Amino acid sequence: MTGISLALVLVSALAHSSWNFLLKRSQDQEVFLWCLLVATTVLLAPLGVILFWKFPFGIHGWLLVAATVTLHTLYFVLLGRAYATGDLSLVYPIARGTGPLLVPILAVVLLGETIALPAILGIAAVIIGIHTLSLWGHFRELAGSPMTIISNPGPRYAVLTGLTIACYTIVDKLGVGQVQPFLYMYLLTLGSAVFVCPYILATKGVRVVRREWRLNAAAVVVAGLLTFLAYGLVLTALSISRVSYVAPAREVGIVIGVFMGIVFLKEPFGNGRLLGSGIIVAGLTMIALSP
Repeated sequence: MTGISLALVLVSALAHSSWNFLLKRSQDQEVFLWCLLVATTVLLAPLGVILFWKFPFGIHGWLLVAATVTLHTLYFVLLGRAYATGDLSLVYPIARGTGPLLVPILAVVLLGETIALPAILGIAAVIIGIHTLSLWGHFRELAGSPMTIISNPGPRYAVLTGLTIACYTIVDKLGVGQVQPFLYMYLLTLGSAVFVCPYILATKGVRVVRREWRLNAAAVVVAGLLTFLAYGLVLTALSISRVSYVAPAREVGIVIGVFMGIVFLKEPFGNGRLLGSGIIVAGLTMIALSP
């Protein structure tokens, strides 16, 4: 993995965990997510126009944009439900941990990528670290009843969010081959804002949207810009590096997310989360050093 790709992923991980922290602190997570999409779309409209004028693209690009908008719409709805029913330090690792398990497999099968042995070991370490962090203290329970993890709504929505992440990551690797990365990011933000709108209005109503904006307008704007930056940097990394490396490497943000949940939200902390975080960082190091 190149130094540039690693730097992009690390900055993205910090931005990503930061906007997830702001999301968890909000009054209504689903409404907050939609508001940040709308705010980002409006604030960055001039950038979107300039990029669209400078970097035109064809029908294949539009098809991939449509696919990622559909998947991201589902992602935002599922993520909002996950945070509404579970802790940041539990939901974030599960949601982010499913992708690294599936993306390298899909990348090899669908995209024909190859993975060096150190990277394979690093990916395995990231996956082990994620599940050590999120499931510590529950291994005996899960051994006796494997379906326990999806019996609670927070983890269940987190698993579904992770499956969606794996799908859109593969689509987006193809997408940035057709569309300039930050233009691609703007279009998926715009599309997601439009498609999530009917769901929010039908389930929450205008009154709830107004209340969330009144209480958290500044946080919405900051989170929206962080969202755009976080995934825009990932898309840029995808355009110059293998998706099978980028997807697991960006999960170092889990360590930051856990830290924020513990320090700022006073969520419980234990040896499992410390051990899991260390294993994730070790895995990232192996991936970073892989050719």
